[in-house]
Amino acid sequence: MAFFGLFSKEKKETLDKGLEKSKESVLSKIGRAIAGKSSIDDEVLDNLEEALITSDVGVETTLRIVERVQERVKRDKYIGTDELNRLLVDEIAQLLQENNVEDVLDFEAPLPAKPYVVMVVGVNGVGKTTTIGKLAYQYKAAGKKVFLGAADTFRAAAVEQLCLWGERVGVPVIKQQQGSDPASVAFDTLQSAKANDADVVLIDTAGRLHNKINLMNELTKIKNVMQKVIPGAPHDVMLVLDGSTGQNAFEQARQFTAATQVTSLAITKLDGTAKGGVVIGISDQFKIPVRYIGLGEKMTDLQCFNRVEFVKSIIL
Repeated sequence: MAFFGLFSKEKKETLDKGLEKSKESVLSKIGRAIAGKSSIDDEVLDNLEEALITSDVGVETTLRIVERVQERVKRDKYIGTDELNRLLVDEIAQLLQENNVEDVLDFEAPLPAKPYVVMVVGVNGVGKTTTIGKLAYQYKAAGKKVFLGAADTFRAAAVEQLCLWGERVGVPVIKQQQGSDPASVAFDTLQSAKANDADVVLIDTAGRLHNKINLMNELTKIKNVMQKVIPGAPHDVMLVLDGSTGQNAFEQARQFTAATQVTSLAITKLDGTAKGGVVIGISDQFKIPVRYIGLGEKMTDLQCFNRVEFVKSIIL
């Protein structure tokens, strides 16, 4: 079920190239798991379990995948090892679908609200501000009017970085001086966006995890202030995670989902790592849809997540 037309050849090439290291790593491990075997027996399943865990898929998700493969082998009676990769793609894609990971069709797709407000969270260094810049670019290219809010007021560099992205993309950035109340910036941003008939609002927030209570209070305050301007905002709380950190990304997801209600994920820096399996594990474990994946430096290297094509790029 490839969404070609929606998922173009060019996007598929970017995805394959961005996940090259992950694919090499996963395929070599699966290759070792089935070496010298013609059918999928208990030993192959044990080896497959080890291959997936060491590919950063995570223990719980790996056990679920292996159990599904085992059931499928029983049901379909005889399945040779040469069919294992195709079987894995089917079962992992199905698992992600059961976890409410719906594919995001594209940036051109109609948005559920106007303006559609996204509050972006994540620790410093994961590519949060860059992801906001790339999202702004993609939405603007799709003909949507975009506003950015620089509510990470604790780090001077964060406001400057967001302003640079605003200039590059050609979208307005609402900011205040360093140390201002982040909720006040969010309030101003939504007021401006509403007055100017914006389609999309992306709000950057401070990436600190040193004190969960402070983080929780700050994010709750920002949300409450937003709702005074636009009832129902933010429509999406997007957590940005650095895919290259593997198991560390799981821990960050744990911390942020405990601090605020995260509704989507963007997973960055997948092009420089062999840890692409982390996307499958995090999506499964936290039952939060992966919306976007970062596959390189270019503006167009941020892609809407397509579970079937993603799994194919890693395993086939």
